[in-house]
Amino acid sequence: MRKLGYVMKLFGRSALPRPNRTRSVRFKLLAIALLPTLVILPLLLGVMMVRWNSKFDALLTSKVSGDLTIAHQYFTHILDNTGEQIQSLGQSVAFRTVLTAGDPDAVKGLLARRQQELGLDFLYLVDDETTDSNVGTESSANRSIHWPVIVSAFTGGASTSIDIFSNADLAAISPGLAARARLDLVETPNAVPTSRNAETRGMVVHSASHVDLPNGGDGALVGGILLNQNLGFIDTINDLVYRQSSLPEGSQGTATLFLDDVRVSTNVRLFAERRALGTRVSGVVRKTVLEDGKVWLDRAFVVNDWYISAYEPIKDSFGRRVGMLYVGFLEAPFAQTKYESLLIIIGAFLFVAVLSVPIFLRWARGIFKPLERMTNTIGLVESGDFSARTNLSQAQDEISLVAEHLDDLLDQVQERDKRLRAWNDQLNARVDARTSELREANRQLESTTKQLIMSEKLAAIGEITAGVAHEINNPIAVLQGNLDVLRDLLGEHGKIAATEFRLIDEQVNRINLIVTKLLQFAKPEEYAGYVERHVAGQVIDDCLPLVQHLLGKADIDVVRQSTATRLVLMNRTELQQVLVNLMVNALHAMPESGQLTLMDEDVDFGRKPGIQITVGDTGTGMDADVLNRIFDPFYTTKRREGTGLGLSISKTLIDRQGGHMRVESTPGKGTTFTIWLPEAD
Repeated sequence: MRKLGYVMKLFGRSALPRPNRTRSVRFKLLAIALLPTLVILPLLLGVMMVRWNSKFDALLTSKVSGDLTIAHQYFTHILDNTGEQIQSLGQSVAFRTVLTAGDPDAVKGLLARRQQELGLDFLYLVDDETTDSNVGTESSANRSIHWPVIVSAFTGGASTSIDIFSNADLAAISPGLAARARLDLVETPNAVPTSRNAETRGMVVHSASHVDLPNGGDGALVGGILLNQNLGFIDTINDLVYRQSSLPEGSQGTATLFLDDVRVSTNVRLFAERRALGTRVSGVVRKTVLEDGKVWLDRAFVVNDWYISAYEPIKDSFGRRVGMLYVGFLEAPFAQTKYESLLIIIGAFLFVAVLSVPIFLRWARGIFKPLERMTNTIGLVESGDFSARTNLSQAQDEISLVAEHLDDLLDQVQERDKRLRAWNDQLNARVDARTSELREANRQLESTTKQLIMSEKLAAIGEITAGVAHEINNPIAVLQGNLDVLRDLLGEHGKIAATEFRLIDEQVNRINLIVTKLLQFAKPEEYAGYVERHVAGQVIDDCLPLVQHLLGKADIDVVRQSTATRLVLMNRTELQQVLVNLMVNALHAMPESGQLTLMDEDVDFGRKPGIQITVGDTGTGMDADVLNRIFDPFYTTKRREGTGLGLSISKTLIDRQGGHMRVESTPGKGTTFTIWLPEAD
């Protein structure tokens, strides 16, 4: 018996099926042996690949950042060079000589020749309109002098900046410039939606230098270059940044000048040899660069492909961000290189793993065969097969000897397990049957007790209520009748006590209303009116005039929302009674000011179509104790005014129509009553 107890303790778990079978010893040892090859090495390779990939991307970002620096330097050089040329012209002897001679045609002729020689799109002399010059200047009436660069020139300096000219400004200088600036917008994926169909403004390198006029006045020599469709300018930037063989085969360097988010000068191709003029930048780049004023250094979708891109904002002479300078190169060749490297590394790892794993398996097969046989046998026994045995043919070592003893012990365990299982099954069957009987009896007892208590309460309240109501009705009828007789007897003299008669009538009517509510609560079936289909929104609207006298007493904001399209089936007077009661309670909770919310909408409850009516206020609210008793008969928080039957009757009327009423309230924030009624058939 001691031996049996030890074996049952050792294999006791075999009496119950285990959810997961334990792994074999050979599997565990093989996992340990192969861990460096199959786990640690892949993890190291993965970490290295992630780090290599991040470094590779960082190199690409660094390169495109350097490319942007070169483009920025050339762009700045163009501005500086333009300013220096115009300043040199304004200070040149030839210009001063012609200007002093006072011949307007000679001045204009000289400016036209120098404009062509310097590669400018316009060059003119403008005065400040304070003197009467006659030396070929154009007054501010013909040329706008509001530009900061021109203002700076009038004050004695020289300035060069990027400015955005309207199409009218360009046309005033030259109709050809206005035509060249116009670009039809091309619908571009990922761009911010726009209602415009063309870009008519021009991005101009705008430069002005101070000139002393012969009459002593101040003048400004103004010149500029229109960058819209200035393909030579953008191609020069691209050639400087991306020289031949600076990118791998298959990649392509690009440069673009943006006016706002529109490409006005670019070597990016839309298709074939057509440049992507009029296309627009993606919305995420626009927000980062133009709206946030940051430099973009990342991959971006450019027209029709992904590029490693760099964008920087361009500011005009007013300090506003009006455009962007972009350089970038095609991402696909670099991505392909990364993928090829990754595949080579994975292939090499798989090759090594395929060669090494069979060697480990062959060694393990000769060492752990007895342990594997015992493990399989124990697994079968745990799953319920007590006839399983190791069946090793001959004991060759200590492990095989243990397997033989295991078979002997299993023979004894199998016999005794049969007896224990039979006893256990009988005992479990008895316990389960008894437990089920007790649980069902307890549930029925609790349900019956609750029903009896509630039935007794309602019956007692109904009987008392009906008796009280009938007892009150008789003296009230006598009182009302005698009051009418007294009014007739007094005749005209009764006007002296008209106020007292009115107060008595009001109190008698109030008593009649209380009696009616008592009878309606005690015998609701006798007061049920006929039902008909109604539009919930119309019933709510009809209730508002009934509470208008309360709305006028405080600063109440009525919020009305009506979206219900379904009809409800209920007596109209009863539905109005419920709604008016809820509105009155809400208004009483807001004595000074607040918001009364009235909503109706189509809502399904338990897959059943219906209508939900919401009456909410922002009044004093209710705590948890009041909420738990709010629908109890005769419970009221209005000690001098209420009867405590309004909400109880309202809930009874709603429940009778197959609906339900719920309430949510937070002290100090307000209360919301929700009524759900099924849709009328």
